Amino acid sequence: MVDKAVGRSIDALKRRDRQEAERIIADDALINKKRYEIEEHCMELIVTQQPMAGDLRFIITVLHIATDLERMGDHAEGIAKINILMGDEPLLKPLVDIPRMADKAREMLRGALDAFIARDAEAARRVAEGDDDIDNLYNQVYRELLTYMLSDPRTISRATHLLWVAHNLERFADRVTNICERVVFNVTGRLEEMNIGDAGA
Repeated sequence: MVDKAVGRSIDALKRRDRQEAERIIADDALINKKRYEIEEHCMELIVTQQPMAGDLRFIITVLHIATDLERMGDHAEGIAKINILMGDEPLLKPLVDIPRMADKAREMLRGALDAFIARDAEAARRVAEGDDDIDNLYNQVYRELLTYMLSDPRTISRATHLLWVAHNLERFADRVTNICERVVFNVTGRLEEMNIGDAGA
């Protein structure tokens, strides 16, 4: 659901499709609902089964992953809201790096969840390394949009909206890294902080 939401939000932005953006915002409630269902199930397992060691670690991991997924859904919703906020104004420029950020972030998400299912800590570490690519793309978008704003102040509003979109995608990828950290914790019992360097802007 989260993977599709971010893909839909970028497609709607490209097309300046307000109706699709509104549907994405409405559908975020389904993601929220799924998170709370997972949390309730985890709590029920803790209370009724009194899991120990590895089983408890697994449940804690699931709770954290569900929270990050729900917040990633919020980032997709945020992009849809920006699309609506832009009104009838055309895009400042054709979208190139922003869709690349979205594709990479979605690829990371799928890789992180695959690593979770496979209990593969090394795969999770490899996925987390992709956050550097997202940060580099974000910095590239930031510099390009700043150039537009400096050369023509009339572009500031449209450039700022695209910058907010890129920021949502950068944060989305950070949350994938959080999932990777939890996968490693689930497998090894150790918390490892990954890619602590933030994007330069």
